[in-house]
Formats: sequence, structure tokens, C-alpha cells
Amino acid sequence: MKRDDYNLSLLCDFYELTMSRGYFNTPMRDKIAYFDVFYRQVPDGGGYAIAAGLEQIVHYIEDLHFTEEDVDFLRQKGIFDEDFLAYLLSFRFTGDIWAVPEGSVIFPHEPIFTVRAPIIEAQLIETYVLLALNHQSLIATKASRMVRAAEGRPISEFGSRRAHGEDAAVSGARAAYIGGCASTACTLSDRLFGVPASGTMAHSWVQMFDNEYEAFTAYAKLYPNNPCFLVDTYSVFGSGLPNAIRAVKDVLWPMGLKKCAIRIDSGDLAYITKKARKILDEEGLVDCRIVVSNSIDEYLIRDLLNQEAQIDAFGIGERLITAKSDSVFGCVYKLAAVEDDHGTVIPKIKVSENAAKITNPGFKRVWRFYANDTGKAEADLITMRDEPDIDQDAPCEIFDPEFTWKRKVLTDFTARELLVPIFEGGRLVYTLPPLDEIRDHCAREMNTMWKEVLRFENPHDYYVDLSEKLWTVKNAMISRYIKGNHDE
Repeated sequence: MKRDDYNLSLLCDFYELTMSRGYFNTPMRDKIAYFDVFYRQVPDGGGYAIAAGLEQIVHYIEDLHFTEEDVDFLRQKGIFDEDFLAYLLSFRFTGDIWAVPEGSVIFPHEPIFTVRAPIIEAQLIETYVLLALNHQSLIATKASRMVRAAEGRPISEFGSRRAHGEDAAVSGARAAYIGGCASTACTLSDRLFGVPASGTMAHSWVQMFDNEYEAFTAYAKLYPNNPCFLVDTYSVFGSGLPNAIRAVKDVLWPMGLKKCAIRIDSGDLAYITKKARKILDEEGLVDCRIVVSNSIDEYLIRDLLNQEAQIDAFGIGERLITAKSDSVFGCVYKLAAVEDDHGTVIPKIKVSENAAKITNPGFKRVWRFYANDTGKAEADLITMRDEPDIDQDAPCEIFDPEFTWKRKVLTDFTARELLVPIFEGGRLVYTLPPLDEIRDHCAREMNTMWKEVLRFENPHDYYVDLSEKLWTVKNAMISRYIKGNHDE
């Protein structure tokens, strides 16, 4: 079946359909449920993550419907009654959604996406919400780490051919751009999202000619404005670099053009780039940039720059587009509350032997505190939705949810609510920003983070605390359920 022959309604775990049919045939079919999306652990042992993927979720929800073909397929399973199948044919999302804007810095255990909807509607969107947020947040986070390591040198995402499928290549390039990459090799991402596509020549171009000089001069004549020569097809210093220099002098210089680049895709990049820079400068090619690729990640970037490698830009493929060193983001979708027949919100909690898997109950808000004197983020605070807004003119005491004697009083701060309305009653109320604005927002967010939080190794644990009310509700529920289990 071709991609255009199906919509995404059945891109859900099958249990979501079996549970939905169960809810449909019980008094719970119209019950309002609240679900939170959050993640538990930062990839690569880092100190922060970047949220991405919201735009794709918005488009998915706006188009979410079941076709006759979808329903016929489910009918053949023999476990869904006709009333439920008829319900699916008229299905539309009618709930409310809050989310952090894309490009926001996010931390473990705080809601980054909250759904309030009839239980069936809330259940059926779970898989797509998670796959969009998990994938793009993972790639945006990895890209952010690499961009920071590059210290201002541009990074191009080169990973389409290594991605885990077509959508991973296309949406991954979008996420990498949000995280700070300058361009992508994926042309479709440029067409769909406006991520600047870039690319030069392959080794096969060089091999197709009788010699490298012919390959480079032909390319320079075709693309005289800032051409990039791949110099390691045979030997960087034996032939590649000398032929590139000759092509620049023979083709570009007579045209009054000096901007160009060489790309190196193998070998000891620190040694080669330092030697290449010396040769280029001696030959008068001071405007020639050096671009490197070949299985690079943030740690290798850092090491190369510490060794004073002469690198002007990076092309990064598989270790970015697959987030190879830690390829799972880990967002989860957990029930946090339900409404009773009177509209009262009843908190729900998941209790586990693993303390990290115990959820924060209730309908919540997330606040971020910024110190007015530095502009840096000091802490996040999760509160119940019915608590008053943070009083920014009064001191605010926060405490560690686990070690409650660890307390801090914040003064002279600005508090900002992180979750913003996306859908109200099934209607989109959020203006999706252009991708460049998302990228700029991400850059501004990163500038509010302390360097200690941004360390690659052993980063400072950013404070994500619970309000006194939320902490009390949570611990009372834990005690009640643990006692109930013991009584059994």
C-alpha cells in the first residue's frame, strides 16, 4: 500500500482500540480524563532536553478521523461491535490540550503536554503524541549538544541515508534545525519545512573523472560561488588538496572569486586539518574553509577543538539523526486525573516499587523561575491547576520533593507558566510559529540555562519541585494505596 493510500488514524497501539471499545460499552465512555506527557531521564546523562514535535501533533489531531476502509479493516477483526464502529466513523477530537512551545528547554518529571478529553479521545491519540514528541525531542536535544560543542561553527545534518525510515529522516532534519543545526542534506525537509538544504559532491563525482583536477575544475565551473571540494577520495595531501588548490587558482581566481571550501571525510581530522590549513594559507587560500564529516558526535567535536583542529564547519550523519549514543527519549503518557459527574477533578496516581515511576497526580501547571539580576532559570515548580498564580512580588519557598528539608527561598524573580493552550474544545487556539522562530526560541531558552546544567558529564541537577499542596496530595495517595495493598 502506498503512503498516500492511508491516513494516520490506525497509527495507534491496538490496545488503545480494545480499551476504547471497552469504555464505549460502559458508563465511562463520556468520562473526562486528564493525561500528562513527561519524561523521566535525560538522554546521554545530560542535564536538559529540548521539546519538539508539537506542530506534527497539531496537524495529526486536526485531521484525525476514521475512514470507511479503516472501519472495514477493524470489522474484520471480529471483536468490535457495530455501534462502536459507527462511533469511529463520526470520531473527532473535542478535548483540550496544553503544551510547552517547541524549542523549550524541558526537564524530567514535569508535564510537557497535557490532554483533557473524553477518555476514548484521550486514549486514541496516545501513540502518535508519544512518537512525535519522543523522536523530535530526542534529535533536537542531540543536535543542541553538538551545536554547543562546536562553539559557533555551523553543523549540517547529513543523516537521511542513516535514518530509521523516511519520516525519521524528514522530521529528524526539522528537529535538528530546531536544536541549532544550520542546514540539512535532506531536500524534502527544505521543501516541507524550510530547513536550508545544502550539499556538494560525492566521492563518486571524483571517481567518474580521469583525475581529481578535472573533477574539481568541472565542479568549480558549474558552481563557482563558494564550491566545496571533497579532497580525500584518494589522498588528501598526495593529490586531493593540491588539485583543489590548482582548481581554485585556475577557475575561481580569474573570475574574482575566493570563497570556497574543502571537505575531509576520513582520517585523523585534527592532524589533517591543521596541516591543510597551513598549506592553504601558504598558497593564498585564506578564504577557503575546512569542513569535516565522518561519524562525529559532541564528544569528538570537543576533543578535536581541544586539539586545536582547524575546522570551520561540521557535517554530521548517523550519530545525530539516530541519536546513536542514547537512542530512546522516553516520554510516557500517564493518567493524572478524571472528572466526576459534577465536574470535580479527582487526582489519579500510578504507584510503583520504582520510585522514579511514581507519577504526579492531578491537573497541573508548570512554572519556571528566572532570577531578575541574571536572567537565568533557577528552578521549575509544578502546582495544582486550582492554586493561585505565583506572586512575583513576594518570596517563594521551594523544596526538594524527596529530601524535603532541602529548601530555598526565591526572591527578585520572574515566574513564567510553561504550558500554553493548544486546543480548546477540539478547536486549535494556538498559532503555530514559523520554524525559524522556533529555532530562535530554542536559542533564547538555552541562554537562560546555567553552564553547570549544560555540562556533558555530571551536569547540575536542575530543580523541578512540587508545590506544598501537590506534594501533600501525592504523598497522601501513596500512603493510602500502599496501606490498601498491605491490608489485602
